[in-house]
Amino acid sequence: MTDSRAAHDAAVTDRARLSTRAYSSDRDLAARQSLYRWQTPRYDLPGIVAEQLQAVHGRVVDVGCGNGKFLGRLRQNRADLKLLGLDIAPGILAEVPGQVAVADVTRLPLATASADAALALHMLYHAPNIAEAVAELARVVTPDGLLIASTNSDRDKSELDELWMRAAGDVLGTGRGPARISLSGRFSLEKAPGFLGERFGRVEAIDLPGTITVRSPDPVVAHMASYQAWADQHDVPFAATIERARAILGAHIARHGAFEIHCLGGILVCRR
Repeated sequence: MTDSRAAHDAAVTDRARLSTRAYSSDRDLAARQSLYRWQTPRYDLPGIVAEQLQAVHGRVVDVGCGNGKFLGRLRQNRADLKLLGLDIAPGILAEVPGQVAVADVTRLPLATASADAALALHMLYHAPNIAEAVAELARVVTPDGLLIASTNSDRDKSELDELWMRAAGDVLGTGRGPARISLSGRFSLEKAPGFLGERFGRVEAIDLPGTITVRSPDPVVAHMASYQAWADQHDVPFAATIERARAILGAHIARHGAFEIHCLGGILVCRR
């Protein structure tokens, strides 16, 4: 592994960074989630997860539950389920109702085969050892239970990657700057089945392609700024690059009427 790759992975998985700066509250996570308000088609992700859990009864544990978006829907639609939210960051759990606890996916405070289903939604790329995290999730799920994971494709939001490199290049005076950090790259939609298949015999992928169309720079700027916790990993002045990206977006929207971002996320439903 190259030094830059090792530094990237260390930053994405650093427990102190995750539990404080990255997820001390839901501000940055909510900014990333809110960009999808401008996506076509619109996907009801909590609804899709709830649908996959229709045949599940008993305990469902949401590992890396964040701001409780998925727990909230399950609490509303499935009063019969025993729900537990776990997250490494105590700050982000402060506003999540119901039973929650601070815990790390690498050491879940649950007995073996004690959960009828586990959720690991956009979080496994934060595990230091993804294979071990999947093994731990498999340990706590009953033999006839399921794991629902989610992540993004390696091709997701490539326009934002190009925008960042152009803005960073302008700030540095190099024409094209360094790439921005990729959270999901370690456990992308392309890589995920390989990790999950080690512990689950059946892995069904549900692709969720779409196009985000914005007519103001603000949602994109908020999304980019939400990576502030990893600003030291970008090898470019972070705030200056954000402002340069705003200017580029403003000029593009003035000329074309909108800025389009092509996204590809997915949900993976895993059974033994």
